[in-house]
Amino acid sequence: MGTKPDLITRLKNGDVLVSDGATGTNLQKRGLEKGESPERWIMEKPDMIHGLYTDFVTSGSDIILTCTFGASPTRLLQHHLDECYVEINRQAVALAQQAVSEFPVYIGGSIGPLGQLLQPLGTLSTNDALSAIRAQAEVLIEANVDLVVIETQFDLVEATLAIQAVREVSPSIPLVCSFSFDRGKRTMMGVRPEQFAEEIGKLPVDILGINCGRSLEENFEVLQLVHSASQRLIWFKPNAGLPTVDEAGNSVYSISPDDMSARVPAWIAAGASIVGGCCGTSPAHLKAIATVAHARN
Repeated sequence: MGTKPDLITRLKNGDVLVSDGATGTNLQKRGLEKGESPERWIMEKPDMIHGLYTDFVTSGSDIILTCTFGASPTRLLQHHLDECYVEINRQAVALAQQAVSEFPVYIGGSIGPLGQLLQPLGTLSTNDALSAIRAQAEVLIEANVDLVVIETQFDLVEATLAIQAVREVSPSIPLVCSFSFDRGKRTMMGVRPEQFAEEIGKLPVDILGINCGRSLEENFEVLQLVHSASQRLIWFKPNAGLPTVDEAGNSVYSISPDDMSARVPAWIAAGASIVGGCCGTSPAHLKAIATVAHARN
């Protein structure tokens, strides 16, 4: 593909774009074991990662995220993969570039939480956290992602460090900072939607995000609160409802593609400029969401 239109300009002009769906739950359907690092598959089963990217692209995604949610050196250390962080992040972007090569689809470099609490609640120092996020951001940006998505955040301090780290690498790359309100209308660290909008909205981000969380209804309430508290563009990727657990211990998401896509007009009316889905959101869900969202442009 040639040069893509400027992402932020498109959004400010009123275009509604579609992000992708879940990485973890979709890879588990393809054989990823519980507790296994999705990032390991980037090196060991790249065809599976490329296949998921491709499924989202052909389902209508305008933006896909790299399979690098846990690919900071600090997070990879838990799986003894920290020495491979450069190769993992670089390969994840390369696989995404192959998947979008014939489509005008943006690639978002995914950066998730570090998986450790910061001092004084935990043992991770501010300097080590900043270094780890910066190291991952450097590889993703050098590999030519179109935007960076700091996602599933729950702590204002860690999110602030992540934004600082990305901006030290690139002052201008489009940047999303997305929080997960997994306690309904609070994050696990007690952050409220209005607090998130106010505090993160002051920082050099382009888009405020809401992803994962709990039910569709609770996530929608969070969306309304964030939109009321901020004039920023909003990224909205809720779970496909709350899961139940089957006899084998697997999470089952019961919200159908049609059920989820029927809510898209309300999401857009409530301020979402980018819509998609998180846990439980399959390519079939994305196709239904994209059909509705693209009809609004």
